[in-house]
Amino acid sequence: MRAVVAVVGGYLVACTLLLVAYRWVEPPATTVQVQRLVEAAVAGEPYELRYHPVPQSGQDDDLRHAVVASEDARFYTHGGFDWDELRAAREAAERTGRPMRGASTLTQQLVKNLFLTTHRSVVRKAFEVPLTLLAELILPKDRILTLYLDVAEWGPGVFGAEAAARHHYGTSADALTREQSARLAAVLPAPLARRPQDMGRTSSRILTRMRQMGW
Repeated sequence: MRAVVAVVGGYLVACTLLLVAYRWVEPPATTVQVQRLVEAAVAGEPYELRYHPVPQSGQDDDLRHAVVASEDARFYTHGGFDWDELRAAREAAERTGRPMRGASTLTQQLVKNLFLTTHRSVVRKAFEVPLTLLAELILPKDRILTLYLDVAEWGPGVFGAEAAARHHYGTSADALTREQSARLAAVLPAPLARRPQDMGRTSSRILTRMRQMGW
Protein backbone atom coordinates (compact mmCIF):
# COMPACT_ATOMS: atom_id res chain seq x y z
CA MET A 1 0.00 0.00 0.00
CA ARG A 2 2.83 2.38 0.86
CA ALA A 3 4.44 1.65 -2.50
CA VAL A 4 1.20 2.56 -4.34
CA VAL A 5 0.87 5.80 -2.37
CA ALA A 6 4.51 6.64 -3.12
CA VAL A 7 4.09 6.00 -6.84
CA VAL A 8 0.88 8.02 -7.06
CA GLY A 9 2.37 10.84 -5.01
CA GLY A 10 5.53 10.88 -7.11
CA TYR A 11 3.49 10.95 -10.30
CA LEU A 12 1.43 13.92 -9.12
CA VAL A 13 4.56 15.77 -7.99
CA ALA A 14 6.17 15.19 -11.40
CA CYS A 15 3.02 16.45 -13.18
CA THR A 16 2.97 19.51 -10.93
CA LEU A 17 6.57 20.37 -11.80
CA LEU A 18 5.83 19.94 -15.49
CA LEU A 19 2.77 22.21 -15.27
CA VAL A 20 4.96 24.88 -13.66
CA ALA A 21 7.45 24.54 -16.52
CA TYR A 22 4.65 24.66 -19.09
CA ARG A 23 3.74 28.17 -17.97
CA TRP A 24 6.69 29.26 -20.11
CA VAL A 25 7.81 26.38 -22.35
CA GLU A 26 5.96 24.16 -24.80
CA PRO A 27 5.59 20.45 -23.99
CA PRO A 28 8.20 18.40 -25.88
CA ALA A 29 5.76 15.45 -26.06
CA THR A 30 2.53 14.17 -24.51
CA THR A 31 1.29 10.82 -23.23
CA VAL A 32 -1.40 10.66 -25.93
CA GLN A 33 1.31 11.02 -28.57
CA VAL A 34 3.22 8.17 -26.94
CA GLN A 35 -0.01 6.14 -26.81
CA ARG A 36 -0.55 6.58 -30.56
CA LEU A 37 3.06 5.64 -31.35
CA VAL A 38 2.77 2.48 -29.24
CA GLU A 39 -0.58 1.56 -30.81
CA ALA A 40 0.90 1.92 -34.29
CA ALA A 41 3.98 -0.11 -33.35
CA VAL A 42 1.86 -2.92 -31.88
CA ALA A 43 -0.29 -2.95 -35.02
CA GLY A 44 2.83 -2.95 -37.21
CA GLU A 45 1.66 0.19 -39.00
CA PRO A 46 3.74 3.22 -40.03
CA TYR A 47 3.02 6.36 -38.07
CA GLU A 48 4.11 9.91 -38.86
CA LEU A 49 3.90 12.30 -35.91
CA ARG A 50 3.37 15.96 -36.82
CA TYR A 51 3.72 18.27 -33.83
CA HIS A 52 4.70 21.95 -33.97
CA PRO A 53 3.72 23.78 -30.76
CA VAL A 54 3.51 27.57 -31.01
CA PRO A 55 2.95 30.40 -28.50
CA GLN A 56 -0.37 32.23 -28.20
CA SER A 57 0.80 34.79 -30.77
CA GLY A 58 1.02 31.93 -33.28
CA GLN A 59 -2.65 30.98 -32.86
CA ASP A 60 -5.33 32.93 -34.68
CA ASP A 61 -7.90 34.54 -32.36
CA ASP A 62 -10.74 33.09 -34.43
CA LEU A 63 -9.44 29.58 -33.75
CA ARG A 64 -9.15 30.24 -30.02
CA HIS A 65 -12.68 31.64 -29.94
CA ALA A 66 -14.10 28.84 -32.08
CA VAL A 67 -12.67 26.15 -29.80
CA VAL A 68 -14.02 27.81 -26.66
CA ALA A 69 -17.44 28.34 -28.26
CA SER A 70 -17.56 24.73 -29.43
CA GLU A 71 -15.92 22.82 -26.60
CA ASP A 72 -16.27 24.82 -23.39
CA ALA A 73 -18.39 27.98 -23.51
CA ARG A 74 -17.93 28.68 -19.78
CA PHE A 75 -14.16 28.12 -19.93
CA TYR A 76 -13.26 31.56 -18.59
CA THR A 77 -15.68 31.40 -15.66
CA HIS A 78 -15.39 27.85 -14.27
CA GLY A 79 -12.65 26.48 -12.03
CA GLY A 80 -11.82 23.44 -14.13
CA PHE A 81 -15.16 21.62 -13.99
CA ASP A 82 -18.38 22.82 -15.61
CA TRP A 83 -20.96 21.59 -13.12
CA ASP A 84 -23.88 23.00 -15.16
CA GLU A 85 -22.76 21.06 -18.22
CA LEU A 86 -22.26 17.90 -16.19
CA ARG A 87 -25.75 18.23 -14.73
CA ALA A 88 -27.26 18.77 -18.17
CA ALA A 89 -25.40 15.74 -19.56
CA ARG A 90 -26.59 13.54 -16.70
CA GLU A 91 -30.20 14.68 -17.08
CA ALA A 92 -30.07 14.05 -20.84
CA ALA A 93 -28.73 10.53 -20.24
CA GLU A 94 -31.48 9.79 -17.74
CA ARG A 95 -34.13 11.17 -20.07
CA THR A 96 -33.00 9.28 -23.18
CA GLY A 97 -31.60 6.13 -21.60
CA ARG A 98 -28.37 6.61 -23.53
CA PRO A 99 -24.84 6.73 -22.11
CA MET A 100 -23.88 10.08 -20.64
CA ARG A 101 -22.19 12.28 -23.23
CA GLY A 102 -18.81 13.78 -22.54
CA ALA A 103 -18.85 17.06 -20.63
CA SER A 104 -15.12 17.57 -20.13
CA THR A 105 -13.77 21.10 -19.96
CA LEU A 106 -10.75 22.26 -21.92
CA THR A 107 -8.68 21.99 -18.74
CA GLN A 108 -9.71 18.36 -18.28
CA GLN A 109 -8.92 17.64 -21.91
CA LEU A 110 -5.54 19.34 -21.56
CA VAL A 111 -4.39 17.22 -18.60
CA LYS A 112 -5.68 14.09 -20.33
CA ASN A 113 -3.60 14.89 -23.40
CA LEU A 114 -0.51 15.87 -21.41
CA PHE A 115 -0.40 13.19 -18.74
CA LEU A 116 -2.99 10.46 -19.34
CA THR A 117 -4.43 8.52 -22.29
CA THR A 118 -7.63 8.45 -24.31
CA HIS A 119 -8.76 5.18 -22.68
CA ARG A 120 -11.91 5.56 -20.60
CA SER A 121 -11.49 4.18 -17.08
CA VAL A 122 -12.21 4.97 -13.46
CA VAL A 123 -8.45 5.21 -12.82
CA ARG A 124 -8.00 7.85 -15.51
CA LYS A 125 -10.89 9.88 -14.12
CA ALA A 126 -9.45 9.59 -10.62
CA PHE A 127 -6.16 11.12 -11.79
CA GLU A 128 -7.92 13.67 -13.98
CA VAL A 129 -9.57 15.40 -11.01
CA PRO A 130 -6.43 16.47 -9.07
CA LEU A 131 -4.54 17.20 -12.29
CA THR A 132 -7.34 19.49 -13.47
CA LEU A 133 -7.31 21.37 -10.16
CA LEU A 134 -3.52 21.68 -10.32
CA ALA A 135 -3.65 23.01 -13.89
CA GLU A 136 -6.21 25.65 -12.92
CA LEU A 137 -4.10 26.64 -9.91
CA ILE A 138 -0.79 26.85 -11.75
CA LEU A 139 -1.72 28.07 -15.24
CA PRO A 140 -3.56 31.24 -16.34
CA LYS A 141 -6.66 30.58 -18.44
CA ASP A 142 -5.13 31.87 -21.66
CA ARG A 143 -2.11 29.62 -21.13
CA ILE A 144 -4.39 26.61 -20.60
CA LEU A 145 -6.10 27.38 -23.91
CA THR A 146 -2.77 27.87 -25.69
CA LEU A 147 -1.43 24.57 -24.41
CA TYR A 148 -4.64 22.74 -25.27
CA LEU A 149 -4.50 24.03 -28.85
CA ASP A 150 -0.85 22.99 -29.03
CA VAL A 151 -1.40 19.36 -27.98
CA ALA A 152 -4.94 18.53 -29.15
CA GLU A 153 -5.27 15.73 -31.70
CA TRP A 154 -6.56 16.87 -35.09
CA GLY A 155 -6.23 13.72 -37.15
CA PRO A 156 -4.01 10.62 -37.39
CA GLY A 157 -0.57 11.83 -36.30
CA VAL A 158 -1.64 15.49 -36.33
CA PHE A 159 -1.14 17.23 -32.98
CA GLY A 160 -1.67 20.90 -32.32
CA ALA A 161 -3.16 23.83 -34.19
CA GLU A 162 -0.02 24.55 -36.21
CA ALA A 163 0.25 20.99 -37.52
CA ALA A 164 -3.51 20.94 -38.16
CA ALA A 165 -3.42 24.18 -40.12
CA ARG A 166 -0.51 22.93 -42.24
CA HIS A 167 -2.02 19.49 -42.78
CA HIS A 168 -5.61 20.47 -43.55
CA TYR A 169 -5.19 23.91 -45.15
CA GLY A 170 -1.54 24.37 -46.10
CA THR A 171 -1.23 27.47 -43.93
CA SER A 172 -0.11 28.43 -40.43
CA ALA A 173 -2.23 28.55 -37.29
CA ASP A 174 -2.01 32.34 -37.14
CA ALA A 175 -3.33 32.73 -40.70
CA LEU A 176 -6.51 30.63 -40.49
CA THR A 177 -9.75 32.19 -41.68
CA ARG A 178 -12.84 32.33 -39.50
CA GLU A 179 -14.46 29.51 -41.48
CA GLN A 180 -11.36 27.33 -41.34
CA SER A 181 -11.14 27.89 -37.59
CA ALA A 182 -14.73 26.81 -37.04
CA ARG A 183 -14.24 23.69 -39.17
CA LEU A 184 -11.12 22.71 -37.22
CA ALA A 185 -13.00 23.23 -33.94
CA ALA A 186 -15.76 20.95 -35.25
CA VAL A 187 -13.24 18.12 -35.68
CA LEU A 188 -12.10 18.04 -32.03
CA PRO A 189 -14.79 15.76 -30.55
CA ALA A 190 -13.75 12.93 -32.91
CA PRO A 191 -10.42 13.85 -34.53
CA LEU A 192 -9.69 10.39 -35.94
CA ALA A 193 -13.06 10.17 -37.69
CA ARG A 194 -13.88 13.73 -38.74
CA ARG A 195 -12.42 15.92 -41.46
CA PRO A 196 -12.79 19.73 -41.65
CA GLN A 197 -14.16 19.60 -45.19
CA ASP A 198 -17.12 17.53 -43.96
CA MET A 199 -17.98 19.81 -41.05
CA GLY A 200 -20.03 22.48 -42.83
CA ARG A 201 -23.19 22.11 -40.75
CA THR A 202 -21.37 21.87 -37.43
CA SER A 203 -19.06 24.76 -38.26
CA SER A 204 -22.09 26.94 -39.07
CA ARG A 205 -23.44 26.29 -35.57
CA ILE A 206 -20.05 27.15 -34.08
CA LEU A 207 -19.90 30.42 -36.04
CA THR A 208 -23.37 31.32 -34.77
CA ARG A 209 -22.31 30.58 -31.20
CA MET A 210 -19.20 32.72 -31.64
CA ARG A 211 -21.33 35.66 -32.71
CA GLN A 212 -23.64 35.12 -29.76
CA MET A 213 -20.62 35.23 -27.45
CA GLY A 214 -19.47 38.53 -28.95
CA TRP A 215 -16.74 37.14 -31.16
